[in-house]
Amino acid sequence: MEKINFSGGEPFLHERGEFVGKLVQFCKEELKLPREYLDILAVSCDSFNEEVNVLIGRGQGKKSHVENLEKLKMWCQKYNVAFKINSVINRFNVEEDMNEKIKALNPVRWKIFQCLLIEGENTGEESLREAERFIISDEDFERFVHRHKDLPCLVPESNQKMRDSYLILDEYMRFLNCVNGRKEPSRSILDVGVKSAIQCSGFDENMFFKRGGKYVWSKADMALQ
Repeated sequence: MEKINFSGGEPFLHERGEFVGKLVQFCKEELKLPREYLDILAVSCDSFNEEVNVLIGRGQGKKSHVENLEKLKMWCQKYNVAFKINSVINRFNVEEDMNEKIKALNPVRWKIFQCLLIEGENTGEESLREAERFIISDEDFERFVHRHKDLPCLVPESNQKMRDSYLILDEYMRFLNCVNGRKEPSRSILDVGVKSAIQCSGFDENMFFKRGGKYVWSKADMALQ
């Protein structure tokens, strides 16, 4: 293993983020992952229009989502951490031109995802969220990609590239297979080991490389500004 991501808001809830810091420290010191401490901080920003952020569900009351993004960028510069932006492209932001804002923030990577339906998570009777109204066509996604094609940090990921090119572990240390449009858990690696559990992960190594999953992720190898 060379790289691990801690994603979602949950890792920051325990001990107000101190716990996830300890996890990063453990990975670097005990698991001997390359370099020192945190390499990249990825922040979600689906729009630079506050009204659109409210429609999408990323509104923060009186706080400005965009101002917070700029503040995080400054923190990353201060502590020598690479800054990355993730955006989910959906029907509310697909016509937006984000070129100038992304240029100003200058992330090492701007990863844009096509809105993806996952049974039981954001679609279906048992889902906590309803994402059907956010869905866009492949053609709409490609138009957004083309509009921003001159940005060197742009990393687009269509639904097909996302569905089977990630190794995802849940809180029970089970691999989640998303190939069939829902998250199907393997047995826990704590019970059967990695080699057995990973067989049920649905992971496609070729698609991982095709989507650009292998890149320079150690901050020691980046020219951070």
